[in-house]
Amino acid sequence: MFDIGAAELLVILIVAVVVIGPKDLPLAMRVAGRWIGKIRRVSAHFRSGIDTMVREAELADMEKKWKAQNEEIMRRSAALTEAEAGAPVMTGPPPIDPSPVDAAPAPARPAAVKIGNDSADFDPVINPDEILPAKPHTGTDDVQG
Repeated sequence: MFDIGAAELLVILIVAVVVIGPKDLPLAMRVAGRWIGKIRRVSAHFRSGIDTMVREAELADMEKKWKAQNEEIMRRSAALTEAEAGAPVMTGPPPIDPSPVDAAPAPARPAAVKIGNDSADFDPVINPDEILPAKPHTGTDDVQG
């Protein structure tokens, strides 16, 4: 990056020992190392962001190109098929029918069920929605020992 050779590094080291002093040189080297690490991380993050933007731009260009090529192929294919068959060929998605699709009607359910005989004095009516579920079987009352 800076193309620093051995001779330049030796000159920088001698100047650092003279200016900073041998006592404070290890601390200064640690601080310089931390700053250089931070600079490298920031530059790597910036570079990856730029690379991502370039890739996304290239992908968008490629998608436009592929879409144009696909449309041209579909047009040529439709024209060729139309010329062979003599009838127009649908090249896009099928048209949407604006009328709603009729769903199958739900089966009719009786509102109430009569239980018992048909006599006039006894005619109970039970609504199926009001029937409670049976008590769950625990299996302890049928055990033979």
